[in-house]
Amino acid sequence: MQTLRDLDALREAVSAYRAGGERVALVPTMGALHAGHMALVEAARRAADRVAVSIFVNPRQFGPNEDFARYPRKEQTDSAMLKRAGVDLLWMPPVEVMYPEGYATNISVSGVSDRWDGAARPGHFDGVATVVAKLFNQVRPDIALFGEKDWQQLQVIRRMVTDLNLGIDIQGVLTQREDDGLALSSRNVYLSPEERTRAVALPRALGAAERAIADGADPEAALAQARETLTAAGFEIDYVALVDAATLGDPAEDRPRRLIAAARMGATRLIDNIPVDERIR
Repeated sequence: MQTLRDLDALREAVSAYRAGGERVALVPTMGALHAGHMALVEAARRAADRVAVSIFVNPRQFGPNEDFARYPRKEQTDSAMLKRAGVDLLWMPPVEVMYPEGYATNISVSGVSDRWDGAARPGHFDGVATVVAKLFNQVRPDIALFGEKDWQQLQVIRRMVTDLNLGIDIQGVLTQREDDGLALSSRNVYLSPEERTRAVALPRALGAAERAIADGADPEAALAQARETLTAAGFEIDYVALVDAATLGDPAEDRPRRLIAAARMGATRLIDNIPVDERIR
């Protein structure tokens, strides 16, 4: 596995892949890798000839009171995991490569980014779109893979790629979960053992709401029950909502819908989402 921090060296390596007629997949990450990231790597290996993974803790997607300074950084452990997984190239750009002196460009994807995490974390999706656009320009992949756990982020990136005619195939990979259902996240390490036990209420509340809606219950009643369950478990809720799966706007029954949620357990903010399955029982 090549580990690169210089942009010219990165482009030379990717050009060599292309000269051999090989397709390149990119898995963008902020490091602190876990089984969810490795599922993206596995999907990338199935989708392309060469797999590149980026690790960059992006300061522009953290708010002033968020956890940028304490976000886990595990370069040596991450690198060993990626090497064992057969990754071809690890791109770890320094901040000065991503945001050189005088940097003044911002990418904003309106509409799909306006509500939910966009409202709870002002500027977050501008930071995401900007850094992902830069990573796409640096690596120039054919395919890029993102986890469905960050559902709104996935839709923001899809909208950006479509709007800017980037010609990259954006693939979502199913949320990876612990045995009890909690979605894997680099932030789960912040949970105390007692908080970790109570945190499973998040996927369970969404699952119960999905089953109720699929069985014909009033969606607002199902959402209210989910909020009550989360509050009883000790969560402070940012949002629990039923949305259009693609636009994150108001849902319509003739279009795919998604249940999304964000809530804080102590100092740790967790997100999750599940599709609404229109089962006939």
